[in-house]
Amino acid sequence: MRLPAVLRPPAPRRPPASSTASRPGRLVVAGFAVTVAIGTLLLVLPVSASGRSATVVEALFTATSAVCVTGLAVVDTGTFWSPFGQAVVLALIQVGGFGVMTAASLLGLLLSRRLDLRTRLVAAASTRSIGLGDVRSVLVGVVRVTLVVEGVVALLVTARLVVGYDVDFWSALWQGVFHAVSAFNNAGFALYPDSLIGFVGDPWMCLPLCAAVVVGGIGFPVLFELYRRRARPSRWSLHSKLTVVTSAVLLAGGTLFFLATEWANPRTLGGLGVGERLLAGLTQSVMARTAGFNSLDTSAMNSGTWLGTDVLMFVGGGSAGTAGGIKVVTFAVLAFVIWSELRGDPDVTAFDRRVSPATQRQAVSVALLGVAAVLAPTLVITATSPHGLDRVLFEVTSAFSTTGLSTGITADLAVPHQLVLVGLMFLGRLGPITFGTALALRARPRLYRRPESAAVIG
Repeated sequence: MRLPAVLRPPAPRRPPASSTASRPGRLVVAGFAVTVAIGTLLLVLPVSASGRSATVVEALFTATSAVCVTGLAVVDTGTFWSPFGQAVVLALIQVGGFGVMTAASLLGLLLSRRLDLRTRLVAAASTRSIGLGDVRSVLVGVVRVTLVVEGVVALLVTARLVVGYDVDFWSALWQGVFHAVSAFNNAGFALYPDSLIGFVGDPWMCLPLCAAVVVGGIGFPVLFELYRRRARPSRWSLHSKLTVVTSAVLLAGGTLFFLATEWANPRTLGGLGVGERLLAGLTQSVMARTAGFNSLDTSAMNSGTWLGTDVLMFVGGGSAGTAGGIKVVTFAVLAFVIWSELRGDPDVTAFDRRVSPATQRQAVSVALLGVAAVLAPTLVITATSPHGLDRVLFEVTSAFSTTGLSTGITADLAVPHQLVLVGLMFLGRLGPITFGTALALRARPRLYRRPESAAVIG
């Protein structure tokens, strides 16, 4: 029997479309924005600088670069900022590498021993967890991996500075911790004016930092799966296989590229021994994957090397890690789409698995939006500044991909151009998270299909 309307229980209310549960990416963006604002306020204080106080633009640029783990700088980190200012930069790098919402979720987990549904949704958006049930374990795993890798690398760098360079222990320890945190989070901030150029031929300095960059940039979900299924690589997920294989190919290809284009350049590799050249080529290949350190003078490289570096920076590293770019899986999916089309295959397959049409559309969308995000500011800055196209394109790509490499024009750019880079760093760090989350949440079944038609391509 149908009850009268007045006796019926009220229908359950749906949460508004703008709630955190349906739009967790918005809270991630807000969290990063608040952290940047706090960092700016701290860095503008007189106590943060070793000489004159930082301007608002200098503080904003540095805070954004640190939180977005980029590494671009308008002032020298080691000389301009005081120990307090350097500590603020280091804290911003660590929080930005964790992800602001990941850090907040970890704090809530420590205080209350539990995570509510809203926090799980936001943490899942930040860490790219597969499901809500594994968010807690992922958060704990992120902390463990971070502390172990940063601790080991910090000890190695500290020991090398003490033994090989006669640096006193406490200074060496601070430098070791700072550069280990910066490397693992793919930030690229260095306490040396020339970054790692002074250690270009030292494997005891370069290799630990390279290892930290690779581990941090490959992505936490992939690291966890590689550990759980370390004895059975054949059971790795498609995402892990694409990430590992593509990263290895780009790392090897990047090393060969730098060796080939800079081998005879007397201002970069030309003045080094064979072993030092190989080490420098490997280091540059690793750092071009959104890390930001450089053991060679980037401004002295050939223009062709800059262009190749643009490509490596744009591709970036793994998803849900500390690297930026459009991500290696996006690049790999697009490569398999092209290969399948050239072969005339009806489906796009990779490692004996069919790639879903939704994944293909998302990859195309992320890549094309990334191209637009790089080209538009490049055109604007090139048209309104005295710098050439190759240098501006390098700077813009570095900002968007949160790499931090520079040809040396960052501090020379006008304030409006520096603010454009601030926006690009923010977009590059949060764009893939928020856009990917939005795509996943907007996916919904449709009960009908439009009539099919064809268009002439090419």
